[in-house]
Amino acid sequence: MNKTSWRRFLRTHASVIAAADFFTTEVWTARGLVTYYTFFVIDLATRAVEILGSTPYPGEEFMKQIARNLTDCVDGFLRTKRFLIVDRDTKFCDGFTAILKSTGVTLVRCPARAPNCNAIAERFVLSIRRECLDQLILVGEASLRRALAEYAVHYNRERNHQGLDNQLIHPDPETLAPTGIVKNRHRLGGLLSFYCRRAA
Repeated sequence: MNKTSWRRFLRTHASVIAAADFFTTEVWTARGLVTYYTFFVIDLATRAVEILGSTPYPGEEFMKQIARNLTDCVDGFLRTKRFLIVDRDTKFCDGFTAILKSTGVTLVRCPARAPNCNAIAERFVLSIRRECLDQLILVGEASLRRALAEYAVHYNRERNHQGLDNQLIHPDPETLAPTGIVKNRHRLGGLLSFYCRRAA
């Protein structure tokens, strides 16, 4: 019997697999510096990302609501997925797992100290930190939410990806116009920039 490598398994079944993780961001508030935990999910096939929430208190109720949002039958990110890869963080509680299981999604936990098993999610964390969050001084929760929302749009619609042969995930038609003047556009005051064509 031939053994299938983890990389080959992911490539073969990417269309039904998503990955999820948390990253932390320090935000200045009236109470001083507060650590926010941001939950995101990424589609292994398309690399599309959705940021589902940020909170200083990622307890069981927060995670159960995230699970309900992920599995919503109309627009839940996991409605066409069968597996969700996560690490062994205790925030992925029994209530979270039970809601996913009730909709046919199996939680796959990575082995301990094996970040390469969730490499695509880890790479997104590196990207959003290096390209956006590490460049900003965030004052208040609203500034964090704005930065996350702007980066998610940039990542999904305007930024090319080496893992997809430098293609865009969900490009605007204007971005791919074959003719017209090339324009440089910006987000977050020029921190994020991209090029597109303006129709003649």
